Amino acid sequence: MGTDGDGRLSQFRKGVVELAILALLHRGEAYGGEIVDRLGEHPGLAISAGTVYPLLSRLKKAGVIDSAWRESPVGPPRKYYRLSQMGAAEFEEMARAWDGVTAAMDQLLGKEQAL
Repeated sequence: MGTDGDGRLSQFRKGVVELAILALLHRGEAYGGEIVDRLGEHPGLAISAGTVYPLLSRLKKAGVIDSAWRESPVGPPRKYYRLSQMGAAEFEEMARAWDGVTAAMDQLLGKEQAL
């Protein structure tokens, strides 16, 4: 794929990963390394810490997530992230939009489920 295709794929993945992070935090709070590990359990979502932390910082600045430092049973304190009230509403909206997009794309790609 050419340079332009790589850029489009990167932008596509960034949006999907943002929704994935919100989905993880919708289930409960998590620290950065845990988010990286949990995304890594899904090959299509695996990204580096160097990509996750700037995204978490941007989401925090936007008021979508909150963070708090907590002592760790092993090692230094960890910064835990959780959805803010605004973030919970944004997650619900994004999840509904995702359902509509994936249903439409499944039809376009010929992946409709037989009833």
